[in-house]
Amino acid sequence: MRSLARSCMECDTAGVVKVAFIGAGSVEFTRNVVTDLCGFPELAGGLDLALHDINTERLAHAHALATRIVAQSGSAATVTACADRQAALDGARYVINEIQVGGYDATRLDFDIPARYGVRQTIGDTLGIGGIFRGLRTIPVVTGLAGDMHRLCPDAYLLNYTNPMAMLPWAVYEGTPFSNVFGLCHSVRDTHAFLAGLAGLDPAEVDFVTAGFNHQAFVLRFEHQGRSLYPRLREIIDASPELQRRVRVEIFRRFGYFPTESSEHSAEYVPWFMRHDDQVERFRIFVGDYLARSEENLRELEDLARQLDAGTPLDLEPTSELASEFIHSLETGTERELYVNVRNGDLIASLPQQCCVEVPCRVGAGGAVPQPVGALPPQLAALNRTFLNVVELTVRAALDGNVQHVYQAALLDPNAAATLTTSQIIEMCDDLLDAHKALLPPGLAR
Repeated sequence: MRSLARSCMECDTAGVVKVAFIGAGSVEFTRNVVTDLCGFPELAGGLDLALHDINTERLAHAHALATRIVAQSGSAATVTACADRQAALDGARYVINEIQVGGYDATRLDFDIPARYGVRQTIGDTLGIGGIFRGLRTIPVVTGLAGDMHRLCPDAYLLNYTNPMAMLPWAVYEGTPFSNVFGLCHSVRDTHAFLAGLAGLDPAEVDFVTAGFNHQAFVLRFEHQGRSLYPRLREIIDASPELQRRVRVEIFRRFGYFPTESSEHSAEYVPWFMRHDDQVERFRIFVGDYLARSEENLRELEDLARQLDAGTPLDLEPTSELASEFIHSLETGTERELYVNVRNGDLIASLPQQCCVEVPCRVGAGGAVPQPVGALPPQLAALNRTFLNVVELTVRAALDGNVQHVYQAALLDPNAAATLTTSQIIEMCDDLLDAHKALLPPGLAR
């Protein structure tokens, strides 16, 4: 691996777009982004793809995968595997973060320990007790990455896929001198496609404006030819018992605007569902969903490794992955509207300036320019603030090494607070702090 790292350090040349993948052993994102980038004829001849992963087996797998994609697509891109993260970053123009600190084993602890206290979770990667501890162990790694970028590629874009999204960019611009970070998530685009489909329209025909926090943003404008489609959506929902059994639809019915995240995610961000057996049944909430997804991803990784070893051609289809579209727009001047997670400032007037919000962004010849959306309706801002409480305290806990903020984040978490007493929450946090101590920021390890 050392020779690969050295060659990576030497590969930056004029006119070449270097893209570094951190956590390149990811099953999904590396494959999708590399496939898309190699499919753009304007980029295919000038790409340097630098792959880094702390797991040498995963890194070798990612190298084999990317090399196969390049060969099969006919691209002239170069692929290098870098055991040293700094080698991957040196001279990069774009850095794609797709890490999962602690992997499946840490995620298992995030679910199993709270379950012993009676706390149910579905995904556990954004809010809730699982999101808090995923954030605590991920923030030190991402801020370290951003610090390296400040030294080695200060003008690069950090494109973050890793959750908890509302926490990580905030920690980067609050805790490091690097600020050129854009969080990317599929939830807004997928929600727009879902709503347009319900209305019988192509998403390109619908005028959307969406804003809020990642995984708790809301569709503020849903119009066709200047007319709101919300009355039509309400008619469709009223006529569909199946739609009425979705958490996100229930939130829409009570708050007036459609949320961007799936029902599985949304159920654990609020206090009304997870603790009640009848609500879990009524809204068909899959408790432990993310564990099943993680196990399926591991099986997919094994299947893909067998394909690569056997030399079987890969099924390569463009995915319109957000990072590849972001890169293509900036490199070619092709104008796109993408949704990004960035520092608020004055983008959403009714939320604090320092928090990380999800808003539309114009990407193209003029760079990447997030668009202001004004104030949210008051009920949405109120719901976002309950989300913000947990996010802000977790970020501060990690950056300041303040264990009291860990307890306070958990005490203010809607799902934990609806399920446990204060003493039970503290005890649960202590168990998790002990279980994750090797991965936690200084000051938090017990």
